[in-house]
Amino acid sequence: MFDGFRLDHIELGEVTVRVRHGGRGTPVVLLHGHPRTHTTWHAVAPRLAERFLVVAPDLRGYGESTLPPDAPGHAQSSKRAMAGDVVRLMARLGHERFAVIGHDRGALVAFRTAMDHPAAVSHLVVMDGLPVIEHLDRVDATFARAWWHWWFLGQTDKPAERVISADPDSWYRTPGPEAMGAGNHADVWAAYRNPAVVHGMCEDYRAGLGIDREHDAADRAAGRRVACPTLLLESKFDDLDIQGDPAAIWAPWLDLPLRHHIVESGHHQAEEAPGPVAEALLDFLAAGHG
Repeated sequence: MFDGFRLDHIELGEVTVRVRHGGRGTPVVLLHGHPRTHTTWHAVAPRLAERFLVVAPDLRGYGESTLPPDAPGHAQSSKRAMAGDVVRLMARLGHERFAVIGHDRGALVAFRTAMDHPAAVSHLVVMDGLPVIEHLDRVDATFARAWWHWWFLGQTDKPAERVISADPDSWYRTPGPEAMGAGNHADVWAAYRNPAVVHGMCEDYRAGLGIDREHDAADRAAGRRVACPTLLLESKFDDLDIQGDPAAIWAPWLDLPLRHHIVESGHHQAEEAPGPVAEALLDFLAAGHG
């Protein structure tokens, strides 16, 4: 898994980030979603590394990346804090400008990186993700029923950590190692059985229901938008369109026209359709990487 890549744990001030990096060329950052680690990219990263320098970290609080103590408003798990990690990590590796690709919760971090650090981001790719405010502004019974885990993980009156960590093997469900890749399967299951990671994932969702929404609202009120080329990869067999056309929802957030591509897969695109995902990414990144 990740042949030719280097594995490091890099201190970034308040957190230590586990990261794999390899390849050669202009830099590209891959950000995983919930409830995965960076190893979800194991079949995509080597393909990209044939033409780009690929950096794949665990988000703070996930995998083997650490999480600072809980802060008011769950700010330590905000996407703004995670975006800061991305920029600091890339600076430590010697890169001031890069493309950023995020899936699921990682898509929120990728979006926030492009919004908060426009000079650093050359290209943005969001995979099965929308700005969190766009989901929360459209909440209805259908969405709440289908995406119920947002409210379970995000509430604090009866914290979800106690329920999940009492029996993580019953709580989490994944394909087997033959489908996910043996190394990826082992890595994510080690994370699921770590109570600190379970807490980090819950804090991610708590931030999403509060401070992340506030950051999106402030940007929208100020008219701030993503300045770089943007690609949306949408899974054909998932439900990102549960609240309407995702491309139309993204359009007001972008200075440039959105590129939109449907991937023949379920939610975990990088694991289920690594070839088509890599092909779509390479095509997009090759189009004027600046």
